[in-house]
Amino acid sequence: MSDYRFNRRHFFFGTLLAGAIPRIGFGSQPSLKALGYKSPNEKLGIACIGLGMRGPQILPGAAASENIVALCDCDDNRGAQMYERYSKAAKYKDYRKMLDAEKGIDGVMVAVPDHWHTHMSMECMQRGKHVYCEKPLARTLWEVRLLADAAVKYKVATQMGNQGFNHEGTKTACEIFWSGDIGDVRDVHSWTGGGAGDRKYPASGPPEQPVPAGLDWDMWLGPAAPRPYNADYRGWRGYLDFATGGTLGDWLIHCLGPAHLALRLNLAAPISVEAVNVVEKNAFRWPASDEVIYEFPARANMPPVTIHAYQAMRGAFTNPPGMAEGERLLPPMSNLDTDKNRPFLQGGDGMLLVGDQLDAQGKRAPTPPREGGGAPGQGGRAGGGAPGQGARAAGGAGAVDRGPGNGTVFVGSKGYMATCNRGEGVWLLPASRWADYRLPPQMLPRGVNHQQDWLRACKGGAPGVSEFAIACKYMEWLVLGAVALRVPGKLLWDAKKMRFTNNEEANNYLRPSWRKGWELI
Repeated sequence: MSDYRFNRRHFFFGTLLAGAIPRIGFGSQPSLKALGYKSPNEKLGIACIGLGMRGPQILPGAAASENIVALCDCDDNRGAQMYERYSKAAKYKDYRKMLDAEKGIDGVMVAVPDHWHTHMSMECMQRGKHVYCEKPLARTLWEVRLLADAAVKYKVATQMGNQGFNHEGTKTACEIFWSGDIGDVRDVHSWTGGGAGDRKYPASGPPEQPVPAGLDWDMWLGPAAPRPYNADYRGWRGYLDFATGGTLGDWLIHCLGPAHLALRLNLAAPISVEAVNVVEKNAFRWPASDEVIYEFPARANMPPVTIHAYQAMRGAFTNPPGMAEGERLLPPMSNLDTDKNRPFLQGGDGMLLVGDQLDAQGKRAPTPPREGGGAPGQGGRAGGGAPGQGARAAGGAGAVDRGPGNGTVFVGSKGYMATCNRGEGVWLLPASRWADYRLPPQMLPRGVNHQQDWLRACKGGAPGVSEFAIACKYMEWLVLGAVALRVPGKLLWDAKKMRFTNNEEANNYLRPSWRKGWELI
């Protein structure tokens, strides 16, 4: 088995280093089996922290092949369904007690609000546990660097839960771009239709409510500043203390994944970041809508590029020339949509198929054939996640005046390319060009779903495609946008000194603020 894994990894890196395709950095360490990890034939003991939202989505991907030995949630009500589903697993409210008591835990899946990610991931790694942590990996640059260093120090297998890095559509988007078919890209526009919630409470914050039975509110807050309970905090994405830039760390981190990989943004830090068109900002919530602009320098053989990330707005993007009347820029996204209303066939959170693109009339058009013969790469359906939710495209049924769903458009010197959601789909704009297009030869290996990708690394196989060494290079530039949302004006970034050179207030947000007793290092 070890020879097979080496050869597979050598194939991947061999072609990269030979210059056949640009290096994007999937994987960064040798086989882990030599470090004492379990045989691929042994089942791992897996625990999950956080059972109310993402936990039920990601845990089945591990349960398919491993033993679920422990579950943890500070809310008995939110944990009830998973406790019943995995009735043999031990149950806890405090993850530290779980780690103390359960000696059979090999890996932990962290699926909690953002403000907990660093503490839980660090605790698990320090105890020698492999870690799968949902995105975003951390809220501040200091935390990102801390987690990257810890993964190396404790020699554990890691993965950030940005499933798009394993998606077929993401890899196909990279191959289209690297083929040169859309030319040089100097501008990228990425949207999420949703915002960071409404402003129903005054600047003083939500009023106190009784704590529901079964909820340990103090444990839910953890390292965050104490405050009275209000149910609205449970929708934590909109709050400064709990989330990472509102939907910047929610859907935009998914949408921008194909751009990070294809444009090799791991090779150069941004030189500036700025938030503009900020709407309804206050002292305790992220803005209701905004645009964050990142400016990157030239990288390898690619020119400088500007990344526009829009939250709940269309922004400055101009439709490509030749788009037909009624043609969709990005597909409508809704949990009520059926397969016929989505442009790409998709399974759950793992490996997905490149399927069909809808034409201007909403009818399915065939996916282009691949140069050299053969159908687009295929993978099994895995997991059971619902499709991404967001605003419908302008002009569609139920249209609203905000960003067109969740997706990204690459503006090239020779054409336009779009991706949707986590990278499930990719196509060229206008649709007339996609109809006649032939996909370039497959360059990147296709694999298993995101959870199994991590589990393979836990057993000594190839590192996960979003292991912390890879994910942290992405998070380092993304979290700078959260600083820009708090401090107005263009912020000039010096990556070597890890400081903004023109704004001391902004530098104050590079490190987290934790309540007494929860400090790390």
